[in-house]
Amino acid sequence: MVTILALAAAVLYGTADFLGGVASRRASVFAVLALTVPAGAAVVIVVALLGEAPGLGSLLGHGLASPASAGGWAAAGWAALSGICGAAGLIAFYAGFAAAPISTVAPVAALVSTVLPVGIAVAGGERLTSHMVAGGLICLAAIVLVSAPSAGRAGRDDPGARAAGRLRGLGYGVAAGAGFGLFFLCLKNAGQSGVLWPVAISRTAGTLVAVGIAVATRTRPWRRDGDGAGVIALVSGAVDAAANVCYVLATRAGLFGLAVVITSLYPGMTVLLARWVLGERMRWLQRAGLLLAAIGVVLLTT
Repeated sequence: MVTILALAAAVLYGTADFLGGVASRRASVFAVLALTVPAGAAVVIVVALLGEAPGLGSLLGHGLASPASAGGWAAAGWAALSGICGAAGLIAFYAGFAAAPISTVAPVAALVSTVLPVGIAVAGGERLTSHMVAGGLICLAAIVLVSAPSAGRAGRDDPGARAAGRLRGLGYGVAAGAGFGLFFLCLKNAGQSGVLWPVAISRTAGTLVAVGIAVATRTRPWRRDGDGAGVIALVSGAVDAAANVCYVLATRAGLFGLAVVITSLYPGMTVLLARWVLGERMRWLQRAGLLLAAIGVVLLTT
């Protein structure tokens, strides 16, 4: 069961990232976030409330009124901070999707979001295993390979434009990965009790950030030109929330390490959708990079 749930989480995460990227190519990044983040928050809150139902509470977590639901003010603060970091990561993530190949931004963001928590843990006194060292080195090599120019663009863009695109994709991916990595670290500090409610607090904080930026920039969330960006953004948020639920259930259904390893492979789904739907063809260097990324993530999380 843990394998099925973790695979479902990986597929859903990758699909949500792809849909968010597509929406960001049709509308402003702030407009997309103003729909995606609240949609995800609404879904998580609804699922958390279902934990009050008999027979579901022990699986989904404590209710909102429970003293253990947020783990105290300190834990709630960490959860809110994680939402802010996550929103910042999403801004860089979707902005990268709009300005660079999805097949470059997504894997780099995933790698950085994995390496960053490990680095902070080591600085805090945790000892590195040989697997972690090997995984970190492999991830560095993977970043270089997946940043190779897409085959579909090689013939249309001049060398300078391709180099600029690679640099943009790498930069956006690193920024997004840093935001996501801090998101995971802060959410971890929020505590283990009532797992879904810290996530709900986090997404609510992210919603305030996303909507606040949209209001400050006078961004219109909805467009009336029939491009479907609003609907895609809403679906992306709901799918991402469903991925969170699958991930939480996977960690409770079996070994935590196994759930993390399988779920961390979500960029593969994003890249595959970018190829199948958008026609972003991959060179063999990118394929090798994706393989190394998978190996590196496995080594870092075992």
